[in-house]
Amino acid sequence: MHHSHDPAFLRGMTQSRSITRRDAFRLAGLSAAGVALAGCGVQGKKVDPPKVDAVADFWASQKKNDLLRFANWPLYIDKDGKRYPSLEMFTADTGIKVTYQEAIQDNTTFFGKMQPLLAADNDIGYDLMVLTNGLQLSKAIALGYLVPLDHSKLPNFAANAAQKVKNPTWDPNNTHTIPWTVGLTGIAYNPKYVDGVTSIQDLWNPKYKGKVGMMLDTQEVANFGLFSLGIDPDKSTEADWRKAGEKLKKQRDAGLVRKYYENDYVDALVRGDVWITMAWSGDIFQQVAEGKDLKFVVPEEGGTIWTDNMCIPKTAQNPLDALMLMDYVYQPKIATMLVEYINYITPVPATKDLILADAAKAKGDDKASLEQIAKSPLIFPSETDMAKLRSYKTLTTAEEKVFESIFQPVTQG
Repeated sequence: MHHSHDPAFLRGMTQSRSITRRDAFRLAGLSAAGVALAGCGVQGKKVDPPKVDAVADFWASQKKNDLLRFANWPLYIDKDGKRYPSLEMFTADTGIKVTYQEAIQDNTTFFGKMQPLLAADNDIGYDLMVLTNGLQLSKAIALGYLVPLDHSKLPNFAANAAQKVKNPTWDPNNTHTIPWTVGLTGIAYNPKYVDGVTSIQDLWNPKYKGKVGMMLDTQEVANFGLFSLGIDPDKSTEADWRKAGEKLKKQRDAGLVRKYYENDYVDALVRGDVWITMAWSGDIFQQVAEGKDLKFVVPEEGGTIWTDNMCIPKTAQNPLDALMLMDYVYQPKIATMLVEYINYITPVPATKDLILADAAKAKGDDKASLEQIAKSPLIFPSETDMAKLRSYKTLTTAEEKVFESIFQPVTQG
C-alpha cells in the first residue's frame, strides 16, 4: 500500500476530530492490563461452548422491547450536530429508541469495569458493545460473557458482509460477534525527513536513530517483531516470540526508539519528534484530511488488520433489539452512511458503488471528499494489500502469560 498522495489527497474529508477512534487506546497501558489479566482467573471459569438448543431457546423467549442501550468508541458513528442520522432511521424503521454512549476509550479499561458485573450476572447498563479482537474479547468469549447470536435474524449480515470478515479465527462462524468496522496497523512517516518506506526494516534503520515510534501495546509490537522476521503471527510459536522479542530489544538498545506510544504518536509525527512510526490507518487518514503531509504504507513484509466487533453482553436487558441493530447496519445504504463519516474499512463491500453514486450527485468539496473515500486504499484495501495483512495471534491463558512476559519488558523496559 505505497501511497504517494499529495496533501490534497483528502482535503475537506469529513469533520475535523479532536479525538480519533484509537485515542487513548488501551489508556491504562500494560501495567493495568497485567493486573486486570492476573485477576481474571479468580473472576470466572472457562465455560463450555453453548449448546445449539439452549441458544435457540434463549432467542425464542426474547421479546422486542423498543429500547436499546449501545456503548461505542468516540466519533465512531455518523453524526450531524447532536443527531445520529443512522440511528434515527433505525428508530423510524423499527420503533426501537436508542440510548447511544461513547463509553469505550480502550478495551482494557472498559472490560475491567464490565468484568466484575458480568461475572456476578449483573446488568452492565448496555445491550450492545464494541470490542476489538484480542485479549479482552477472547476472554469475554471464553468466560461465557457474550450471548451467542441467532444468525437466522441476521440476513443482511449473511447477504452483504465481505467474505473476509466471516468466520474469523478469534470467533469461529461469528458465533458471538459481527464487525462494526475494520482497521490497519502499518507504518506512517513524515516525508520531510524520510524519503520513502516499503519495508518494515526501516523501523530498524540506524539513520532514524531516536526518531522511530513503536506501539506500547504488546500485541501490536509483537506482530511487527514477527513480521520483521518473516513470521506469520497466526502461525507463530513461543520460539518465534522469543526471536521477535530479541529483535525488538535490539532496536530499543540501539537507541532507535524515541518512545513506545499509546495514541500520542500522531502528534509526535506531525511535530517531527518522530519521523517514522507504527500507525493506525484511520488516524493518518484523518490527519491527511486536515492537510498534514504524512504517508501511510503497509510494509511488504506485512501489516496488522484488526476488527472492532459488535457483541451482546449476557446480562443485556434488550438482546433482541441489539440483534436487530446489528443486522440493520449491514444494509448497504446504512453501511454507506457509516463509512462516509467513520473513514475506517467497512465490512460491506457494496458501499463502494454507493459512495461513488453519492459523489456523482455532490458538488465541490463534498464531491472530492466522497471520491477520495471510494478510492482510498485505507478504506477499500486492494487484494494485494489484503494478502499482506495478518491478525493478532489468538492466545490461550497459558500462552498469554508467556507472551506478555516476553513483550512487556520490551516496551516497559
